[in-house]
Amino acid sequence: MKRTLYLLILFVLPLFSSAQNNSDFVKQNYNKVEKYITMRDGVKLFASIYIPKDASATNKYPVMMQRTCYSVAPYGEDKFKTSLGPSETMMKDKYIFVYEDVRGRWMSEGQWTNMTPVIDNKKSKTDVDEGSDTYDTVDWLVKNLKESNGKVGQWGISYPGFYTAAGLTANHPALKASSPQAPISDFWFDDFHHNGAFIQAYIATFPVFGVQKTAPTTEPWYKMIDMGTKDGYQFGMDLGPLKNADKYYSDNFFWQETVNHPNYDEFWQKRNLLPHLKNVMPAVMTVGGWFDAEDLRGPLAIYKTIEKNSPNTYNTIVEGPFGHGRWSRETGHTMHNDIYFGDSVATFYQRNIEAKFFYHFLKGNGDKNSGLPEAYMFDTGKKQWEQFDQWPAKNVVKKTYSLSLKGGLSEVSTMEYGARSFESDPMNPVPYTNDLSTSTGFTPFNYMSEDQRFAGRRPDVLVYQTDVLDNDITLGGEILAKLKVSTTGTDADWVVKLIDVYPANEPNNEYMPNKNITLSNYWQMVRSEVMPARFRDGFEKPEPMVANQETKIEIPMQDVLHTFKRGHRMMVQIQCTWFPLIQRNPQTFVPNIYKADASDFQKATQKVFNNSVITFDVLK
Repeated sequence: MKRTLYLLILFVLPLFSSAQNNSDFVKQNYNKVEKYITMRDGVKLFASIYIPKDASATNKYPVMMQRTCYSVAPYGEDKFKTSLGPSETMMKDKYIFVYEDVRGRWMSEGQWTNMTPVIDNKKSKTDVDEGSDTYDTVDWLVKNLKESNGKVGQWGISYPGFYTAAGLTANHPALKASSPQAPISDFWFDDFHHNGAFIQAYIATFPVFGVQKTAPTTEPWYKMIDMGTKDGYQFGMDLGPLKNADKYYSDNFFWQETVNHPNYDEFWQKRNLLPHLKNVMPAVMTVGGWFDAEDLRGPLAIYKTIEKNSPNTYNTIVEGPFGHGRWSRETGHTMHNDIYFGDSVATFYQRNIEAKFFYHFLKGNGDKNSGLPEAYMFDTGKKQWEQFDQWPAKNVVKKTYSLSLKGGLSEVSTMEYGARSFESDPMNPVPYTNDLSTSTGFTPFNYMSEDQRFAGRRPDVLVYQTDVLDNDITLGGEILAKLKVSTTGTDADWVVKLIDVYPANEPNNEYMPNKNITLSNYWQMVRSEVMPARFRDGFEKPEPMVANQETKIEIPMQDVLHTFKRGHRMMVQIQCTWFPLIQRNPQTFVPNIYKADASDFQKATQKVFNNSVITFDVLK
């Protein structure tokens, strides 16, 4: 009881007090107005605008804009947000903060579309996309807000991060600085799919994204499904094949689009933002979290695409030790799952990186000498920020690690040829998490750094590990798994996980949320990815595997900056089920997995041959 009271005093009450203080600050220092802004096709979008009370014709402020599908609430000019902007620092530095409901959402007019396709060559006023809506909004703001200094910045996290990234295509001259944070870039590789494998852990989110409203509203118009359990694994098994989700979503347009487009066809290709990020004018700082279970690929892909296709753009990237968007609020002791990364890491980011970026381009001289590095990256092994002048880091070498028949992982490969095998049963799939409390949430979270002992000790998960390391090894860039595999079936999903194995004498940190977990010999997941074998030669046209034939499966895994410390081990786990994070593969090839029957699900014997390798970018 005393400890509970202590934690309440130490954490909860200060957070409540901070929120109350921020709320008072907003009311005391900002006026609020609400406006409808007319787009070029006549559709009106709703905006809440917070203007500093001391703003005037001689004391002008830049605009900070967020466009969102998640509501700009509270509605009403006498009702104020409890805080403004990306952080308390920027709120108190004072900007004009603008929040806009995007087309088809909440109080805005128009038709809602997921990941609105970009129209590069607009020929009429009816050719609209998020770029044109951004342009028209920015144009209205700088022409109608007399308190504006004529400079606009845009930011957003998750879906608002996508709108920020899509806003880069607007190229309005007043849009000077943009920070897409945890943005989606392509639904085929982020959020709802990973390399085309459906993220079944998102099954409860479809009402938010697949129901059209009929009129402007300040209240939700969609209804979430009742899963009837707190056990997401059991819910998924009871649901059975994905075709059975129609009992919840027969009239959900986004679910039906997903079901009817099982491959990377024109529908999904048109929603890929990356090809359109060319000749970008605003300064860009893309932000992500190394443990972002929703949008890990998006920030990396957007940064690299702009770097390649728009080389003259001021383009930087930040990756911290965070889950999805968790850099936006301070928790004191920075944790992800059981792992402690230091104190006030979010505050450091907000004050020394984010606020500095926007101040320079919106209030400062706006040249390319911002004082920030090209890449501000957190080493999740050393647990400290590092700065780089390019990413992946310049001083990396490609190193190849082989998978041995005896479960070894090393740079030395043996001449012997063979395979390790296991039985994969879709009726007894490997869980993706040992924490049932997180398995029925809106989206997954903790598994990205979770202890993998629960999985690696199953017979249907292969484990490979190095000897105890004599020296630190820092991975600073990309990872590619090059597997050689076979199956007795005709399809399979191949999952690869990179794990940091702690030594036996590793002490627990004092902030661990689960006191039943020990860091002694902890198997911390560092990175993971899946590749459906059906898409091994391309995502547009799936092809079955040939039973018992050795087949190449390449799995690009997302970047890391992680130091495996002396005394630790590097581990790789390989499995074919990962439930209910991804849907169960029937292991019998079917044209559309969303329409598979229960009879299609079959056991299969899987083999991983020892000419399989993993390549890493290793810092010199």
